[in-house]
Amino acid sequence: MEKKTNSPTIVNRKAWHEYTIEDEFEAGIELVGTEVKSIRTGKVNMQDAYCRVENGEVWLYQMNVTPYEFANRWAVEPLRKRKLLLHKNEIEQLKVKAEQKGLTIVPLRIFFQRGFAKMVVGIGRGKKLYDKRQALADRDVERERQRAVSERD
Repeated sequence: MEKKTNSPTIVNRKAWHEYTIEDEFEAGIELVGTEVKSIRTGKVNMQDAYCRVENGEVWLYQMNVTPYEFANRWAVEPLRKRKLLLHKNEIEQLKVKAEQKGLTIVPLRIFFQRGFAKMVVGIGRGKKLYDKRQALADRDVERERQRAVSERD
């Protein structure tokens, strides 16, 4: 029986606004010291984060993990690059897709599974301004439809 954790799932909402996600991969994150405790408390910002494939490894850049307040001398740099743990065939798929024009590797969410921090990364194609506006309009229409249905009940 799997034990439930109270750790939050941290979602990168900006990624869903800025990109159309075409494919998703689940990866482990190589963390150091008290970073796990900071992430468990939700003290992480992924808004400007992105990933790159370098020398057969996937690296995560610009993810800000706020130092754990009780860490004193064991605190690490908040914006350091972090290695993502994927299978070789997944890394190759990411590399091939990321080399295509207009595609990038974007972190989508962080969660904990059996005590380990995991990250879902996606292959995203940047949206144009009119695509973003259309997505907002579609969401508003859906929200209004849901309200009408709930008021009828």
